[in-house]
Amino acid sequence: MTRRAVIAGTGSALPARRVSNAELAETVDTSDEWIVERTGIRFRHIAGPDETTGTLAADAARAALADAGIPADDIDLIVLATATPDQTFPSTATKVQAALGIGDCVAFDVAAVCSGFLYAVQVADSMIVSGAANRALVIGAETFSRILDWEDRGTCVLFGDGAGAIILEAREGDAGILATRLHADGRHNDMLYVDGGPSTTGTVGKLRMKGREVFRHAVVNLANVMSEALEAAGLTADDVNWVVPHQANARILDATARKLNLSPEKVVVTVDRHANTSAASVPLALDVAIRDGRIKRGDLLVLEAMGGGFTWGASVIRY
Repeated sequence: MTRRAVIAGTGSALPARRVSNAELAETVDTSDEWIVERTGIRFRHIAGPDETTGTLAADAARAALADAGIPADDIDLIVLATATPDQTFPSTATKVQAALGIGDCVAFDVAAVCSGFLYAVQVADSMIVSGAANRALVIGAETFSRILDWEDRGTCVLFGDGAGAIILEAREGDAGILATRLHADGRHNDMLYVDGGPSTTGTVGKLRMKGREVFRHAVVNLANVMSEALEAAGLTADDVNWVVPHQANARILDATARKLNLSPEKVVVTVDRHANTSAASVPLALDVAIRDGRIKRGDLLVLEAMGGGFTWGASVIRY
């Protein structure tokens, strides 16, 4: 039998404060109609003073552990994907480890922006398949509200805060992660980036984006990498039950589905209620669709994302 990394549980967490487009329009030169027409976003959650990437990640992790029915001490690997860590160092993963009361494990962060969760899944999968780990906590968590320019209506309306987590467990059989494909192209740095950093400006910086260029690259790259991952798994788009995409923009989701001849009914969409939560968006959407009963055991899933860098990737999973 083949040793695979199987999803044993999922969880998510959102800040208490939910902000509508109408509320945002009170302080930003925008409108509900403008935002919905261009992005499909209606709400986003914004972290309060006592809510951080680490606290949201820990809450999502607790929910995933409860869903899997395993104690925190059974986790021997934590991989946390984020572009908005609590501190420059140590890793936010170690803060989650401490919050969960785990005495010893491997714990580190992965930085690949919106694709970070897919990168983290690949790392955890590789370690589980090799025998270096048996149970992994994989988290995507962000507080993008901390790095937004709230006077730039072209970007600040797009993002929100949140966290999602999965438990990956070593099992033998046909279920689990079947194939993952990842890519990066650093030549496109100036299309989506933050204009600060410890070794350049000594500041956190603010998010900057060229929206049209990002949209064009996203549709092509995401369709290609999904096809690539499915081919690696020996499957086709016809075999897919659900696509769980990065929730960046409703128009990107629609265009990508059309490019693969996938029915829109097979695409999990949460961008309307969460906006773009970067590395958290895929595990957030996954948790929503599992908990509301759409995704069932045995379903074939494709998870995909693209973010700054550019980085992009897709994972084919038998749930």
